[in-house]
Amino acid sequence: MEAPEKWSIPFWNDEIASFKREELFAADAHLLGRVTYEAFAASWPSRAGADAFSDRMNELPKYVVSKQLKKAEWKDSTILRDDLPQAVAEIKRLGSGDLLVGGSATLAQALLTHDLVDEWRLLTYPAVLGDGKRLFKQGAKAKLRLVEARAFAGGVALLRYQDDHGGTRA
Repeated sequence: MEAPEKWSIPFWNDEIASFKREELFAADAHLLGRVTYEAFAASWPSRAGADAFSDRMNELPKYVVSKQLKKAEWKDSTILRDDLPQAVAEIKRLGSGDLLVGGSATLAQALLTHDLVDEWRLLTYPAVLGDGKRLFKQGAKAKLRLVEARAFAGGVALLRYQDDHGGTRA
């Protein structure tokens, strides 16, 4: 899952773009780890006004989970420093749509540990990298129920799983 900008681009197509657009427009907010936040904050603000997707990325509230980040300057960004379960519960209470987690392996692992994920939307690519960050660290456990499997042109597959726990979307 690490550095998708380096290996996933050849697989990008209109079907995946449509799925990502639907996913983004169904969300009420982003929940991001520091590394993903910094990458997004360095890229998306300069795309404001380019298209509806870019505008939506910039307009949504962004919650970044970090004890290290000093300032969050990207529009509508808030740093969450303590008590992840309580913070996520409060964010969900305020919204009605999805809380979207993009990338952010360490954050996704913490959400899983605290039973805060109710749906996983995994895009599986026809590529083997052999190293890098893993989404699920050794010892991670979850009972998942497949609710959708969809193949995209180029061999990419969407696997959507739900968990019976209340939580956020990853």
